[in-house]
Amino acid sequence: MDSEMRIHGLTTVDAILGDMLVYRSLQPMDPRLPGLQDIAPLLDIQADAIPRKSEPNYARVVTHLLRHARALEAPRIPLKRLVFVGDTRMGDGIAFTNLCLAGGWPGAAFIGSETRKPPAAEVIQEDGRQMMFANRWCMLSDFATHLAEHRFQIDEATAVILDLDKTTLGARGRNDGVIDAARIAAVRGTIEALLGDDFDIETFESAYTLLNQPEFHPFTADNQDYLTYLCLILGSRMVPLSALVGEIRSGTLTRFIDYLQRIEVGKGALPLRLRDLHDDIYRRVTAGDPTPFKAFRYNEYRTTVSRMGHLPSDTPVVTLMTQEILITQEVREIALAWHDRGALIFGLSDKPDEASIPTAELVAKGFAPLHRTPTHAVGTSLAGLARP
Repeated sequence: MDSEMRIHGLTTVDAILGDMLVYRSLQPMDPRLPGLQDIAPLLDIQADAIPRKSEPNYARVVTHLLRHARALEAPRIPLKRLVFVGDTRMGDGIAFTNLCLAGGWPGAAFIGSETRKPPAAEVIQEDGRQMMFANRWCMLSDFATHLAEHRFQIDEATAVILDLDKTTLGARGRNDGVIDAARIAAVRGTIEALLGDDFDIETFESAYTLLNQPEFHPFTADNQDYLTYLCLILGSRMVPLSALVGEIRSGTLTRFIDYLQRIEVGKGALPLRLRDLHDDIYRRVTAGDPTPFKAFRYNEYRTTVSRMGHLPSDTPVVTLMTQEILITQEVREIALAWHDRGALIFGLSDKPDEASIPTAELVAKGFAPLHRTPTHAVGTSLAGLARP
């Protein structure tokens, strides 16, 4: 979007935050930190029900992790404030507020989503929390200036949360389309492999495009595993798309689990090669697994890393932005500058572990978790930061 954007070389997310991050399972990549199974009894929450990012219990777990992480490097310095860098006004705004409340901290958040409109930013302040919503990622420099003007300290007593998906990697409005393309390729590849000659690309595209819209999120829970399963069932021609959509829109069918139960009752009508898969997904969903379609998520990992760092460094920026998942240079720069001031830098990703961390077989072949996979950093250099 910006004529000053340029390539800043190959790097990794772990060059910014090391292993100080969690994917969806809330099992930290740094082995020195406790995971959900260890923390849940201390907070009196269910260890077998992974909270989602917008839920208060998610904030309670992450707050515990932040304090533990800070104690590893600065055991005598308690955390006193929180900074959050994300990309969605609703989801990240709620997560930020919950974290501040759980930690008892004042906080400041930057929510970026790049558009073609003239540069604009809005600041909202409430109960010791302030949020800047901006339509340019380069406005992180304005955010830093705003914090300085309001005497919001960035030091060892500050925890900085970086959202990974469509913030640190694949900036929303600028580079997020490549993340979406990787996921869609994984969905299509998974269904095509299962249906074989029966795979109908038009049926798949119609079903996925429609059911992925916000109108259907109450039914799908905005869960890509559920959506992939639905596209698979629709592709098997067991149920026509129009009939499913009609039931959802009429309110006859409101929950994915109810639809799954219906398929369970009539699974004898499924092609034989799909019954075992249905049985596995049915078992996982009823057991509370939020990522029940494992084959799809393993494919998503492969399609995602295949779009990271694979192009030459002299590739034009506009080509990189449409074909490679990039590290957002502005987020990288400000995080490194804040790290130099002593702040704790910690990453959050709502992407499932299965789509983020390679299997043992792939590790043996040289694959790495997403945050350790090299890719290009692209963006504008932020003015006034201590570290270029």
